[in-house]
Parts: sequence; C-alpha cells; structure tokens
Amino acid sequence: MTVTRHDIRQDSGQRRTVLVAHNDLLRATAEMFVTRGVPAARATAAATALCYGDLAGLDSHGVFNLSRLYLPLFESGRTDPTAEPDILTDLGACTVVDARRALGLWAASEAMDLAVTRARSHGIGLVSVRNATHFGCAGFHAARAADQGMIGVVASNCGGQRIARPPRGTLAMLGTNPLSVAAPALDGHPFVLDMSTTVVPTGRIRIAARRGEAIPGGWLEDPASGDPVTDPTAFDRGEACLRWLGGDPHTGAYKGFGLGLAVELLAAVLPGAAVGPDPSALDGDGRPHGRDDDIGFFVLAIAPARLRGEEDFQAAARSVFTTLVDCPPVDGSNPVRYPGWWEAERALTRQRDGIPLPASLHEELTGLGLVLPVNGAL
Repeated sequence: MTVTRHDIRQDSGQRRTVLVAHNDLLRATAEMFVTRGVPAARATAAATALCYGDLAGLDSHGVFNLSRLYLPLFESGRTDPTAEPDILTDLGACTVVDARRALGLWAASEAMDLAVTRARSHGIGLVSVRNATHFGCAGFHAARAADQGMIGVVASNCGGQRIARPPRGTLAMLGTNPLSVAAPALDGHPFVLDMSTTVVPTGRIRIAARRGEAIPGGWLEDPASGDPVTDPTAFDRGEACLRWLGGDPHTGAYKGFGLGLAVELLAAVLPGAAVGPDPSALDGDGRPHGRDDDIGFFVLAIAPARLRGEEDFQAAARSVFTTLVDCPPVDGSNPVRYPGWWEAERALTRQRDGIPLPASLHEELTGLGLVLPVNGAL
C-alpha cells in the first residue's frame, strides 16, 4: 500500500512569498559569514555560491540551509572560518588538497579555479580534496569552468554521513553523493547537469516537510515493504528511506547506486576522506546516521582549446545543443531544453524581479540579523 501524509500541517507563512533583491540577499549573507570570522573576500564568494541556489530555483541548496546547516557548522567548530587549504601532492595537472575544514562554499570554488589554471597549462586540471565541508550546489562550482570555455566536473561524497541503503540492503551506507558536469552551450545558457545519485537530495524532502506538502511517490520508500511514502516528515523520523535513481532493483536502482559508489571512489577514497561504507556502518540500525565531516570531493577542468582547438569545440557544442532545442516537442507549450537552461532563465528573471522567499524563511533570516528589505510579494 502507499503510505500517505497524515499529520502534515499547512503553514500560512510558508505559502506566502515575499520578494527580496538578489544583491540584498547576497550582501546580507556575506555579512553573516564575516561575523562568523570568514575573511571578507571569501565570505562574498561563499555567499555567491549559497545564493546561487535561490537565484537558479534550487531552493533546497540556498539560504534555506543557512540556519539549518552552515551556521551550526561554525557554532560547533566543525568548520574553521580562517582555514587555509594545503596542497599535499602536486603533480602539475593533478593535486591533492587538505581543505582543513574550510567553509566548502568558497573552498570548492577556489578548487575549481585552481583546476582551471592547471588545465590551461596541461589540458586538464584535477584537484582532489579531503577534510572538506558542505559546498552547496555542485553545479555552481562546475559552471565556473564552463564560464572559462572549459568542461567542468564536480563530485562529492557526504563524508562519514550515511543516508541511503544499497539495493536490497538493510543498513544505510552512502550519502546522496552529488555529481555535476558543466560545459559551454548556447549563449547565456551553459549546460549544467547537477544531480544527486539518489532520486532527490535530502533538502528537497525537508523543504516539502517544512511547507507541509506531500511528495511524489518515487522519492521515499518504506524500509520494510518498499512501498512509496509521500509524507516527507517520515524521513527524519526514520520511517522512510531515500530511493536511488532508477527506483527499485527491477527498474534500475543499481544504476543510481553504482553512480553513488563511483562518486564515493573518486571523491573520497582517492584523496583519503571519510567514507560512508566504513566498517562502523555495519553497527547501524538502518536509519540515516553519522555526520558529514571530512567530506571528500574532486573537481576536474578540461580545456578543449588545448586538445582540439577552442573554435572547433565551441562550434561542435553549439551544434549539439542547437539541435536539441530544435527537437519538436510533444507538447508545444513545453519545448525541449537541456540541463541548465531553465536555471539560467530563472536566474535572469530573479536578478530582475527579486528572489522569492517563503515569508516564514524571510522571518527566520531577519531573526538571525540579516537585513533583507521586502520588494514585493507573490
């Protein structure tokens, strides 16, 4: 049977939405990071990465996480606001970096910038990072390479945190293990694939729970029966678990699980970060547990200009993506587009009109001391 929502309560503050200027949100968030000891330039870089989630419509990775995830990192000492990442191994095209618990929002951007610099010299630049913290939207950091005419790849595990079970397994072993690939495409609309290897990241579940909304039946499942669960609050009660991309073992869950394992190898085993499938995981009870400390991630930049000529690559990429958007749609009101297109469209709209924030989230942020003038309501 399908487990539906029972005790979800609608919050009128969640249903009301106010508009805040992107520049105001960016400024206030950067100031908040400065008050926590982050140097000003890096605080701005971190705020830019965090607010990108709200700008692009990826609300589960935006300022919703400020009080839930990032400020607790400072308060608990799990991130070092003044950390200086240390290069442990340097082979020119490839490096291993100890992030030293730096705030991942800026550290991942600096890692990609280093990868881009190395790619200009070597054709590729690989930066493998350990001892990191949560870095927000993987696609934001991958797109930094695309902005430089390169292909960017970003993957991250969840450190020692275990959220998802292997297919047919009873114990949580892996995180959501996001993966992103970005590249130049059509003007103003880069290709940006940004995905968790589970059906959705946990933030999507928690936003739905906060808003009192049911979720699609394919996101969560009952751990005993495998039946779909549509009550998002069941996840944090330990009564439901995330599904892998592909659904169940009969419809392709091993593909999502396999991708999650590939990310674990590339992002964490390679640099020596904490891993989900640690022997201690066998002592678990099947519920999500562990903390996302000592996250591992890797960033890769590939410079087509060094490999086949920039003009050749740009022309080929433009042809590919032009052909895709010219594909006749089944429904004329829903044109064919590629990953990253709609995020770019939302960003343009929200930079012009403002960032829509649930009124209750705006109240929460102003309660933290952020100065966020309201420019309108929806």
